[in-house]
Amino acid sequence: MTAIVDPSTFNGTVYSNGWVTPKGGDIAIIEPATGEELGRTGVANESDVDKASAAAAAAQKDWGAASFDERAAVLRKAGTLIEQNFDELRTWVIRETGAVPGAAEFFVGVAAQECYEAAALASQPPGLLLPTNQPRLSLLRRVPAGVVGVISPFNVPMILSTRSVAPALALGNAVVLKPDLRTPVSGGFALAGVLAEAGLPDGLLHVLPGGAEAGTALVTDPRVRIISFTGSTAVGRKVGELGARHLKRVHLELGGNSALIVLDDVDVERAVSAGAWGSFLHQGQICMTAGRHLVHERVADAYVEALTEHASRLPVGNPYTDQVALGPLIDEGQLNKVHGLVTSTVDAGARLASGGTHEGLFYRPTVLDGVGADMPAYANEVFGPVAPVVRFGSVDEAAALAADSEYGLSLSVLTSDVMRGLALAERIPTGIAHINDQTVNDEAVAPFGGVAASGTGARFGGQSNLDAFTEPRWITVRGDIPAYPF
Repeated sequence: MTAIVDPSTFNGTVYSNGWVTPKGGDIAIIEPATGEELGRTGVANESDVDKASAAAAAAQKDWGAASFDERAAVLRKAGTLIEQNFDELRTWVIRETGAVPGAAEFFVGVAAQECYEAAALASQPPGLLLPTNQPRLSLLRRVPAGVVGVISPFNVPMILSTRSVAPALALGNAVVLKPDLRTPVSGGFALAGVLAEAGLPDGLLHVLPGGAEAGTALVTDPRVRIISFTGSTAVGRKVGELGARHLKRVHLELGGNSALIVLDDVDVERAVSAGAWGSFLHQGQICMTAGRHLVHERVADAYVEALTEHASRLPVGNPYTDQVALGPLIDEGQLNKVHGLVTSTVDAGARLASGGTHEGLFYRPTVLDGVGADMPAYANEVFGPVAPVVRFGSVDEAAALAADSEYGLSLSVLTSDVMRGLALAERIPTGIAHINDQTVNDEAVAPFGGVAASGTGARFGGQSNLDAFTEPRWITVRGDIPAYPF
């Protein structure tokens, strides 16, 4: 079987009406586990974005007018090709992002499902019949926005690119995608290869890895009507501000510091398993990671002891060559941030129960006990394998602690009383809540998004995509022209 992506094919290039050499030069794609070069990616600059946006706008007209079954067929084929090339794509995710094989398999599987759900989206009713007090037919019709700009991050790039690109294309738009320069293959080149083989016409998808210059150009380009951004809250604020100045519709899916609440009636061992998974999966580099473990004081000692034991026996190493539970952090900058938050929290009085050490980019899963709400690893999004534990004495205190955060993405409540858990979740503003499960969940059919500093609400998944990637148009029809007073 021919490879979907080959380093010799994309070597030093970007994807824009085929593989082309960009104006911004090229850089190495580095495997974080080894420091080895996996290939080279082109770096897009402002002129590359301008050229791609113009081509996308020209190509979109025919695509927007194409039948829904033509668009659906391309997305269905794309999902099939992802599944048929599963091993190749999984390998790229492992080597490029540092994901362990199980996580990489989940990421690739969800990307395929995103394509299938997008295909189904193409045949959804394109509007509504509206009530009217006039003798006329009144309609709301959803029409393609035109060109959609997508900016995706390094951590789970295959999902976080596909979940915007696939529905945007299915609904008749063209897309300019800017993946992170550290993960251009699983963040975009693989998707370009899949969709080209699936029959997507030329000009409808452009993949331009780049830095801040390319991102700014994409947000400000007048042909790009919608921006779908996934990334940090700090950068998201800048994207939202810039988009507002240019009157763009901007969808922001940002950071999180999600609370995992452990009530006093739980099975502690099961709660610890959920907590460990929620904090340590993919080295904690997931926006939904359980960043705050709020544990009832009656079970806190047992919980911390068991969580420490779990953390101490999890193997860390190269996920491509070894059987490990955690791989490397993405780069040295992320390592320094994580370790700085851990050490400053210990300096502030927390107890290092496990971890807090690293060999290169391989950071040990870390448990911090006796954490205060004002300590760095609790108050900030760590984006690393760190589980800060805070004790509480009442449900009211748990609700107050969980709600006392600038973020509002995901929430977990672990309890043997489901209705008690639901009642507690109702008191904590988040975009996602799970009773008796950990914080990291994702399905293509479910709306996804956060509130407050975690973003602008559910902008992805299921029916939310209809509103995210189309423009509503009001249309009325009369049988005759009415007579007016003048």
